[in-house]
Amino acid sequence: MNLPLRKKMKMKKYKLDGTFFYCPVDLTLSVIGGRWKGLVFWNLRDGAKRPSELKRTLVGINDKMLTQVLRELESKGVVIRKVYDGIPVKVEYSLSKEGKKLLAVMQLMSDWGSKFAM
Repeated sequence: MNLPLRKKMKMKKYKLDGTFFYCPVDLTLSVIGGRWKGLVFWNLRDGAKRPSELKRTLVGINDKMLTQVLRELESKGVVIRKVYDGIPVKVEYSLSKEGKKLLAVMQLMSDWGSKFAM
């Protein structure tokens, strides 16, 4: 049986940090997916927080993991790190402009999860 030759489809590529994605959902999940990234991101929705505040909220996360997650979110451009001079140095994290745009998606995920769990 001869199958017709498929035309080569030109797929749109999305690039983030040197990585190509063929699906925008996959790209989004690479930014907020994983065990802690979504939770850290979601806990910043109400405003800037210090790492110690986030750690109290996120039961089970250790300092090393929290630092790693915050750095990843910052490198993706959805979180901003602000350093205040002083002794000791004070650091706060908040959502960037792009991070705030992503909040609508996270809210939909929260709504869906609340209904699905019932």
